[in-house]
Amino acid sequence: MSTPLFVGLGNPGSQYAKTRHNVGFLCVDEMMSSYGFSAPKSKEGGLLSEGFIDGQKVLIFKPLSYMNLSGSPVGRISQFYKIPTEKIFVFHDDLDLAPGKIKMKQGGGHGGHNGLKSLDSHIGKNYWRIRLGIGHPGHKDMVSDYVLHPFSKKEMMDLGPLLSTIADEAHLLYTHPEQFISRVYHTLGQGE
Repeated sequence: MSTPLFVGLGNPGSQYAKTRHNVGFLCVDEMMSSYGFSAPKSKEGGLLSEGFIDGQKVLIFKPLSYMNLSGSPVGRISQFYKIPTEKIFVFHDDLDLAPGKIKMKQGGGHGGHNGLKSLDSHIGKNYWRIRLGIGHPGHKDMVSDYVLHPFSKKEMMDLGPLLSTIADEAHLLYTHPEQFISRVYHTLGQGE
């Protein structure tokens, strides 16, 4: 089995660290800490960590190119390690899902998400998208400020259980992807 590549989308720099747009980074950070991944090293325009989840080697990658240019470093890292697109799992924010909600699908459109748009043009569309809900500010003119704004204290507290559950169930992503979402919701004690 080829090595799965988990990609967190976000923007580099401490000023963006806890913003809603960076929930993909927060998600993969939780996995790296849960499973004792290697310290991130600079490679192909991003930060790469290696580790094992339930005995399977996994690579975790955070592009450092800013969100709307994420595709280029992800394309380079996947070529370097010869990882097929269907073994790439991308964690990203989603305005159309309520905070604390999660959805997943393979392929499809980018839904106006600039990070996914960039990925589509560099690696094709056959990768897995794990959509992490951040809610919507209510009007499209407010979106750019909203996504670049830090999570509130309450949102961060609500996010904690979701991120740790995703980490706990991460092995299902590459073994039984069809079970991943329902297991996450079941563990959290809520419906999809």
